[in-house]
Amino acid sequence: MALHWRTSPTRPGPLAMLASYAILTVWALVVLFPLYWLAITAFKLPIHVNEGPTYVPFLDFQPSLHAWRYILVDLGNDTLRPYLNTVIVGVTSSVLTLLLGAAATYGLSRFTYRIRLASVLVFLVGAVLAAAGMEFGLPWQLAVAGGLGAFALAWATALRRVGGPRLGNADIAFWMISQRMLPPVAIVIPIYILFQRLALLDTRTALVIAYVAANLPIAVWLLRDYFQTIPIELEESAAIDGANRYQILWRIVLPLALPGLVATFLFIFVLAWNEYLLALFLSSAKAQTMPLLVAAQNATRGPQWWYMSVLILLMIVPVIALAIVLERYIARGLLLGAVRG
Repeated sequence: MALHWRTSPTRPGPLAMLASYAILTVWALVVLFPLYWLAITAFKLPIHVNEGPTYVPFLDFQPSLHAWRYILVDLGNDTLRPYLNTVIVGVTSSVLTLLLGAAATYGLSRFTYRIRLASVLVFLVGAVLAAAGMEFGLPWQLAVAGGLGAFALAWATALRRVGGPRLGNADIAFWMISQRMLPPVAIVIPIYILFQRLALLDTRTALVIAYVAANLPIAVWLLRDYFQTIPIELEESAAIDGANRYQILWRIVLPLALPGLVATFLFIFVLAWNEYLLALFLSSAKAQTMPLLVAAQNATRGPQWWYMSVLILLMIVPVIALAIVLERYIARGLLLGAVRG
């Protein structure tokens, strides 16, 4: 029987199916080969890595636990501390980012904001005054209180009578995502100075605050469209039945938005888990994270690929496991989005 490309307008023929599976198989090999190479490198001795490429364990080379023993036993505490830092900072910052992002997204999708541009400018002036006070030696608590006091005074007097343009919900959402347009290296030095003045350098607290501030715009932007797909009639029905705004959010909106929340959490968790630049500037020994430990394997004698492979495997296994556990929620969110669209 002859093979055909198509048996019906909606179903490909056997030849098309064979070609599709062949292309997908080749692409899967291309995508998965780096992971395979990483895995076998973690079981190689330095001589096997340096003398040339070897591909098949027990045939091209004899596997060894040399690198694993060095990382997990000889450097046990030096590996465990960055790993715990990465887990604590990544989970904490991701949870806080998701909570703040969900609250901000719900407000942007359900309430109408009309903020005077003059109020924003005056607030920025107050922030500049607070920074100037810290620069001249004032305690940061006093400087922040002075800046907020100046803004409150202006708000209570002149700002109520000032007209001018107003910012709406779309402007606020765009302003938030615009915070990610600048490259991180452009703002890392001011962030370093800020945490230096707050005496928070080389602490998990500094990393959590920095990661939340960096990933919050992404969380808001990802959740915004998803929250807008939830019918507002459900909230109106609950309000008629006597539910207040917080009960509507926790009992109706968030359960319906669970697939979107899970997908957003996984995305920002990966960003926090792999973050390097902020961790490089804000931590040294106590709050060191795994990306810094991996980079430290580039010693004076060159990259220690065997140690680096072990550390990278230790980093990616929890993320892959988390993605597998949450996969059903992510798939459900994609299907719901397709149906609603």
